[in-house]
Amino acid sequence: DARRLALMKPHAWLVNVARGAHVDTDALVAALEARSIGGAALDVTEPEPLPEGHPLWGMDNALITSHVANTWDMALPELRAMVERNVSAFAAGRELEGLVDIDLGY
Repeated sequence: DARRLALMKPHAWLVNVARGAHVDTDALVAALEARSIGGAALDVTEPEPLPEGHPLWGMDNALITSHVANTWDMALPELRAMVERNVSAFAAGRELEGLVDIDLGY
């Protein structure tokens, strides 16, 4: 909430990889707009997904990922499966998964 965000130092970043509801999104937007905190790195948001045009999308002090944070034990099987799919796709001349698009920034 706004009271807790106000306790943060101006250079501090809020990082949320847990649940979007743990952070008051409106209070966070206000703190980021006022630059009273350094920024926010969010893998989860409330609401999720953030609607098109939400203020967080356009903020230079907010980093938003698409709910991909995970523990290594949970991520490793999916990573392994993606590599296997991509090797097969590459060998068959098909499009690969998870490619970075420099123009889009992700």
